[in-house]
Amino acid sequence: MNRPAPQTLRRRFFVALGHAIHVTWPVLSAILAIQLALGLLTGFVEGWSLGDAVYFTFITGLTIGYGDLVPRQALTRALAIGIGFFGLFVTALIAAIAVHAMRSTLTDDGSGNE
Repeated sequence: MNRPAPQTLRRRFFVALGHAIHVTWPVLSAILAIQLALGLLTGFVEGWSLGDAVYFTFITGLTIGYGDLVPRQALTRALAIGIGFFGLFVTALIAAIAVHAMRSTLTDDGSGNE
């Protein structure tokens, strides 16, 4: 089987990626909005600035957790667990979108069907 040129594969991949993001955008944006709302609530309860709350949200959601901002209250610790949980969903969804786009790219017709 002859493979197309790398430029063609790259173009097919980005087209498939754009289509998959377009289809899943409502779910992805809802999860990110919930995650951000939990982070802002955590920052409000803890008395952090808006920037610190957003920073904490994405550092926790990406499961990096530097430890420079730590929730001290039981409620905010529970909210941090929720942020991490939704962060795992975002990561899994992005990985699934990328795998789908790659599979669509590598099939003969580029549509994902075999």
